[in-house]
Amino acid sequence: MGGLGSGQKSVVLILARELASNIATPMLVLDRDGTLVFYNEPAEIVFGARFDEIGEIAAEVWDSRWPVSDADGNPISLLESELANVIIQHTPGHQPIRVQGLDGVQRAIEATAFPLFDSMHTFVGAVAVFWQTENGHGPAGASPVPERAGG
Repeated sequence: MGGLGSGQKSVVLILARELASNIATPMLVLDRDGTLVFYNEPAEIVFGARFDEIGEIAAEVWDSRWPVSDADGNPISLLESELANVIIQHTPGHQPIRVQGLDGVQRAIEATAFPLFDSMHTFVGAVAVFWQTENGHGPAGASPVPERAGG
């Protein structure tokens, strides 16, 4: 379909994965069906597992894999959240949520998702960037840039 692990690969999704692999901000990549096709190392902290240990995850499995609640602690489905509009309506979305990682730890995050197109009208997937909000110290898993010696 449109995923990185299946048949024909979208150049846009390949480039999105490359970007995610090279930034310190937690980021995930979805194909046009909403299948999680990649998340980067900084996102592993929020998800509670390495991507290479779990692989691609269909959208229908998200809720059972990573239980989510709204900012007030009320359980919600990612498939019915503001963030789902990126796949359903191809529009960007932003939402504060709490995600329970596979390690059992619940983390408060702010997530922003936006659609990806490979032409004016061909939707190929989406990316989402997010950051933990509980400690107020920037992206989850990111550490301060060390100072250079002598400067």
